[in-house]
Amino acid sequence: MRQRQATALLVLLGAAILINYVDRGNLATAATLIKAELRITPAELGFLLTAFFITYVPMQPVVGWLVEHFGASRVLVTGFIVWSFATILTGLVSGFAALFACRLLLGVGESVSFPATAKLLCENVDEERRGLANGITQAGIYFGPAFGVFFGGMLTAAFGWRLFFVGFGAVSVLWALAWLAFAHHRVRRTEAARHADVVPMGLILREPSLWGASIGHFCGNFVLYFNTSWIPYYLVHERHWSLPQMAMIGGAAYLVSGSSAIVTGWVADRGIRSGASPTAARKWCWATGGVGLAVCLIGVGFSDNNVASAIWLIAGGLFTGAFSVNTFVVAQVMAGPAAAGRWAGMQNFLANIAGLIAPALTGVLVQITGSFKLPFTIEAAVALLGAAAWVFLTGPLVGIDWNARSRHRLALRSSVGGL
Repeated sequence: MRQRQATALLVLLGAAILINYVDRGNLATAATLIKAELRITPAELGFLLTAFFITYVPMQPVVGWLVEHFGASRVLVTGFIVWSFATILTGLVSGFAALFACRLLLGVGESVSFPATAKLLCENVDEERRGLANGITQAGIYFGPAFGVFFGGMLTAAFGWRLFFVGFGAVSVLWALAWLAFAHHRVRRTEAARHADVVPMGLILREPSLWGASIGHFCGNFVLYFNTSWIPYYLVHERHWSLPQMAMIGGAAYLVSGSSAIVTGWVADRGIRSGASPTAARKWCWATGGVGLAVCLIGVGFSDNNVASAIWLIAGGLFTGAFSVNTFVVAQVMAGPAAAGRWAGMQNFLANIAGLIAPALTGVLVQITGSFKLPFTIEAAVALLGAAAWVFLTGPLVGIDWNARSRHRLALRSSVGGL
């Protein structure tokens, strides 16, 4: 793919993930106002934040299949339109049930993002440049909430929460028009990707590295969804910052995380082009990011001083970016074009079970204990577990010969049958 087209593709994909995370995180940003207007309890708010994942999680393997059969570009733009519509509807609801239904629809639409993006990067970006490419797309995970927390916090404080949902959902449709005008006609689709039956799902599920990557990804998501769901509420209710102050602190932490993901991915790529092992370059990011993130989470939750807690939160962004930048590189490198969509869909399915647990569990724990100290302790332990899974349970980052795997499986069956 020519450089200009590759750059445009990365910009569009990065923008799609950014919009994705504005739309999924804006409920948390406006939680204080929504909670008061709709008279929602903390436990109910936790379940609203979890509702998104009730549809998002089981859709992941389905989207992986759709990507392989109908093409990542087509699936991505369709899902994007669905989730933009769900965002608009959210700003029009008047009760808990309707809000819950909008979150379910949002989960269906946004489920396309990562399987489709993983497939597109696998097909269009060379391996030694995938760190930066994934850094740009992963940065959207943090730039999205940064935008949502900062501008959303300011807008909701000034004009109310409904205008933000309706307005941003409508503006988001412009991305779909840009994608249809450019990337839909220019992204490459490899020959292997046209034959969705080349790599059976059963063969992918037998790969130990899929499970190692999924555990590491699960742990990263557990921390991520705790942050996106509860940090705005935590800053206002436990640390007593105003809405504008919350927007500044939360937005700064997300901006640092997104910038760190891009820089870390670029540094890893430079190391690989200079002769370093791709496995060592990627695993260094996971190890450093997980340990540093755990330390910062404890600092946020247990600092006696509100300013110190905010500094720990922003500093944690440096390690969050490093921890997350290579999340889908495993699928892109090991699975290859023939299986990247299905691998990423299954990995994201398993990893996003964290979204069904972390927001609701945090709400229950806060309601029981009256504090965020226990949730922050749990998040720190989960970050350490995630680093261990990425480093020790995920194999060397080299492409899998799926044909050889298939022949080996058939040979074993024949041997057993012969006995």
